[in-house]
Amino acid sequence: MSASGGTKAIVAALAANLAIAVAKFVAFLFSGSSSMLAESVHSLADSGNQGLLLLGGKKAQREATPQHPFGYGRERYIYAFLVSIVLFSVGGMFAIYEGYEKIKHPHEIEAWYWPVGVLVFAIIAETFSFRTAIKESNVVRGKLSWTQFVRRAKAPELPVVLLEDLGALVGLILALVGVSLALVTGDGVWDGIGTLCIGVLLIVIAIVLAAETKSLLLGESAGTDDIEKIKAATVDGRTVTRIIHMRTLHLGPEELLVAAKIAVEQHETADEVAEAINAAEDRIRAAVPIARVIYLEPDIYNEARAATGTDPATSPGGSGH
Repeated sequence: MSASGGTKAIVAALAANLAIAVAKFVAFLFSGSSSMLAESVHSLADSGNQGLLLLGGKKAQREATPQHPFGYGRERYIYAFLVSIVLFSVGGMFAIYEGYEKIKHPHEIEAWYWPVGVLVFAIIAETFSFRTAIKESNVVRGKLSWTQFVRRAKAPELPVVLLEDLGALVGLILALVGVSLALVTGDGVWDGIGTLCIGVLLIVIAIVLAAETKSLLLGESAGTDDIEKIKAATVDGRTVTRIIHMRTLHLGPEELLVAAKIAVEQHETADEVAEAINAAEDRIRAAVPIARVIYLEPDIYNEARAATGTDPATSPGGSGH
């Protein structure tokens, strides 16, 4: 993901959510609708979430230090994980509490035109925000399905905004259905049921976000395409004859660590091996520009020793990646 694309989607979502949060809260004050109160808190939480994503992106740009020699790229993952916690606690749990209270103590919705009008406005605004997130995601999504994109994306911002906007749109529709049924039947319980459904929806989205960002925090390897490019760029067929084993790790969304043991010809001199390693590093960076940190260890490949190892991926002269 390009940083500019992610920032554009975040800013669009932030502007929409701030406007919607104010409108929803005004509608709650005039109508007493619990769906409106839950939705206003939801939009306010979403606004805070976008603020967290922007803050994480800013902090991730800091230069590496002796204490943090690989930089601060993972700050973006940390703040994305905080978003899932906020969405779960402030958004989901509050909505479930409000829905339960409204079902237990229902009351008729007053000034119905306020919640209905605000919900229609909010749906339109969220649609524009969601459209921006989709447009920016399509730039980097390639041939991946939307599910694959959310699961495999190394930059957390666009998947977070996409899921937030999707949840917001579905939540608004649920709120509109709940309010409409409460108005038609004269029974405020429907408003509470709509609020309860919004809470469940937000918690489900928060759990998905937490699971995906947890994987990024633990450390994910490069994507399959990038791994193949690195392999092809490393081996020159002359001095570097094969990759014995290789590991990759995302230090941040746009920074990759590559560590590999490479096989070199036994008769090569130290100068020739050093020159081959430098050339291989240049080829890797040209093929995969985000490969910023590269460690290549030369070795003599031993097929017999690799075959007898209990785990070829970790054995000297073994294979694997």
